[in-house]
Amino acid sequence: MKIVFLGPPGAGKGTQAEKIISRLGIPQISTGEILRRAIREKTPTGLEAQSYIEKGALVPDDVVVRIVRDRIAEPDCKNGYLLDGFPRTLPQAEALASFESIDVVVNLEVPASLLIHRLSGRRVCAQCGYTTHVDRGEAKCPKCGAELTQRKDDAPESVQNRLDVYEKQTKPLIDFYAEKGLLKNVDGSKPLAEVTEAILAALGSN
Repeated sequence: MKIVFLGPPGAGKGTQAEKIISRLGIPQISTGEILRRAIREKTPTGLEAQSYIEKGALVPDDVVVRIVRDRIAEPDCKNGYLLDGFPRTLPQAEALASFESIDVVVNLEVPASLLIHRLSGRRVCAQCGYTTHVDRGEAKCPKCGAELTQRKDDAPESVQNRLDVYEKQTKPLIDFYAEKGLLKNVDGSKPLAEVTEAILAALGSN
């Protein structure tokens, strides 16, 4: 099954993706991860992407599309995959449709007020990467005892900017996939386990 995950920052796409791929036995494809891998392996497209990153510029759509295209052609994707973080824009979605047929698009819906609470309250351990939330009341990392910090892009003003960018660039994808009859909306504000079961139901896999 070829799946695309949509949803604003803080909707829980990464967390849910891990659970879904475990249940379905397919790889999760994150654009950030495959970009880093292509750069590390010094593939032609990876070197091209690196040239933009080193200049502080965004990697162009056509380069990202080529990297995704190369990744989904690998053997572990023959039974399907879950795309997380791609496509982000309408041109990327149109490019993907030109060479691949997606089976279903899961859109996690979460109210803006809850997204802001989730993201602005997130804390990360700089030592081991453990992620938590201020609601849990953890003063230090329970895994290694290091300080918990807030990422710059989780500050309230940054969160609002990220949501604005999503609204402008990525939300049009919802209409794009709805018109194709591929969109399944899931309430991402519910408890984690309930959201997982709702996604599996939308995929016809529970």
